[in-house]
Amino acid sequence: MIKEKQAAIRAVAEKAGLVAEVADHIWEYAELSLQEEKSAALYCEVLEREGFAVEKGICNIPTAFSASYGSGRPIIGILAEYDALSGLSQKAGSVEREELVPGGCGHGCGHNLLGAGAFAAALGVKAYLEMTKQPGTVVLYGCPGEEGGAAKAFMARDGLWYGLDAALTWHPEDTNEVVTGSTNSCIQTQYKFTGVAAHAAGDPDRGRSALDAVELMNIGVQFLREHMSSKARIHYAITDAGGRSPNVVQPRASVLYMVRSNHVAEAVELQKRVDQIAEGAALMTGTTFEKQFIDGLADTVTNHTLETLLHRNFTELGVPGYTAEEHTFADALAETYPGSDSIPGIGAQYDATYGEQAKALRAKAGHAMNDFLLPLYQGEAFQPGSTDVGDVSWQTPTAQIHVAAWPNGCPGHSWQNVSCGRTDIGHKAALHAGKVLAAAAIDLLADPSLLTAARAEFQKRTETGYTCPTPADAVPVVPD
Repeated sequence: MIKEKQAAIRAVAEKAGLVAEVADHIWEYAELSLQEEKSAALYCEVLEREGFAVEKGICNIPTAFSASYGSGRPIIGILAEYDALSGLSQKAGSVEREELVPGGCGHGCGHNLLGAGAFAAALGVKAYLEMTKQPGTVVLYGCPGEEGGAAKAFMARDGLWYGLDAALTWHPEDTNEVVTGSTNSCIQTQYKFTGVAAHAAGDPDRGRSALDAVELMNIGVQFLREHMSSKARIHYAITDAGGRSPNVVQPRASVLYMVRSNHVAEAVELQKRVDQIAEGAALMTGTTFEKQFIDGLADTVTNHTLETLLHRNFTELGVPGYTAEEHTFADALAETYPGSDSIPGIGAQYDATYGEQAKALRAKAGHAMNDFLLPLYQGEAFQPGSTDVGDVSWQTPTAQIHVAAWPNGCPGHSWQNVSCGRTDIGHKAALHAGKVLAAAAIDLLADPSLLTAARAEFQKRTETGYTCPTPADAVPVVPD
């Protein structure tokens, strides 16, 4: 490792206190998607203090920002998130379900750590650019609303990511690994039906039930399920059933739909069929409806060149270590959920030999925390969830890592994750992610051939072109 790169990694370590402080403040704020006003303001304030040029409200999203340092190319983007989830308020460092604020929000996906780790990475790259005085720019992007709002996808709609030479990010998980493979694309749409109220017994002929329309739409979609791809998924939630009086023909009702498919172009076509079913339901019931686009996310495009680079730096830097007290806490927390004995890693689901390697590493660990780096896996892999990192990956070479921030098998979007998010285990994950991402970004700045190879692979994988799931007139909104 060249001395300037080593110095940059040390610079990240020297900011450990600041990184943890930022992560803890964001944990405390626990703001929902597109409402992260305090979180965005804190990042902008700290980044300006650290010498970055900050632009607020980018792409007309109030809680989005960019913070850049350096000049010229290459331009390396680091992606940060900081939104929380509803109903997951939880006391930190507890092995019992204890709400901090009754009914409140919490960082059940660890985005307080994700943003802080991305911030740490940007600090490391900045330190390298300061030392070397070489051309190049690092940009930390504040991306709100990953859990419902998909800011990165709206930014992709505006063509933002085409301007980057590469993008890197990470996500807190129960493993230390490089992420590979594809995810599902996803489109969320809210349908609000309007009918005519009437006495359900005295004047039923005068009523037009919006709730009937919602129910008929749901039935229509059930029949659609037989005629869509095996990798496609459709989910729904009735968000307004029209009232609590059964003797009133319900004049209003609304339903929120989520359409998923492995490839974004397929999801766009499937979404059209769901729209047609909504039209049919309105015709059958004599009602009308309004359609509100919520968000749309593309599938992820893998990049083996960047994945290999990340794994090499991960190997050089190792993984976080834990104290006896931290192991005791993690072991106790692992007793609170099923699946703590599961085999870790994306590759374990698709390759039996890889799974045996991961199983052996898990057994050797001796504790609930996965304090080892999984081997690089670059075989076929598909994760049924969705992320707006996918839209970034269709516009520039993109890669990401997982760093262990909670015990093995810990379920996503859980109170256990929130509990870990403001502990030294979580802080270590954020700081270490920052080091790995910074080291990889520095390699991209120092060796142009890496970017050339990553770009060539990217162009081959995206030759069909990006199908944007976000309409030109759509604006980020939170569903009712």
